Amino acid sequence: MLIKTILNHTPSYGENCFFADNATLIGDVVMGDSCSVWFQAVVRGDVHRIRIGNNVNIQDGAVIHATYKTAPTTIGNNVSIGHNAIVHGCTIHDNVLVGMGAIIMDDAVVESNSIIAAGAVVTKNTIVPAGSVFGGMPAKKIKDTSPELISGEIARIAKNYSLYASWFKD
Repeated sequence: MLIKTILNHTPSYGENCFFADNATLIGDVVMGDSCSVWFQAVVRGDVHRIRIGNNVNIQDGAVIHATYKTAPTTIGNNVSIGHNAIVHGCTIHDNVLVGMGAIIMDDAVVESNSIIAAGAVVTKNTIVPAGSVFGGMPAKKIKDTSPELISGEIARIAKNYSLYASWFKD
């Protein structure tokens, strides 16, 4: 794993975290407990701060970034960022699933218990209301998240990634 200090900011993280050998954390990044950053994922806090809660998984090839001086990135607890997703200068609340290849742009807000479908593009300043499934390009509301989606997808994937990370611990 590459941890790089830039402009006097060194990434920090809590207990029980897993970082793949080629994961990258740079700059003003603060991450909570029980997080995982997978192969070829990049969390780049060089131009603005990135704050990540507990039990967050950032899957293979995902990029977490911000916009210089204007748009930090904040990610809540129990969030899964799918393979090759881009999370850029936005806010993601608790219990969210960001699908594979999705893009969330500056100043967007994804409220709790929501799903961003694979390949969706959440454009600048979009508000995703709590309990929503958004998909498409640009992303629009498809439906409400049911209790089955919350437990069967959002919670299940976050829990599974904690298990997967445990396989890589020494």
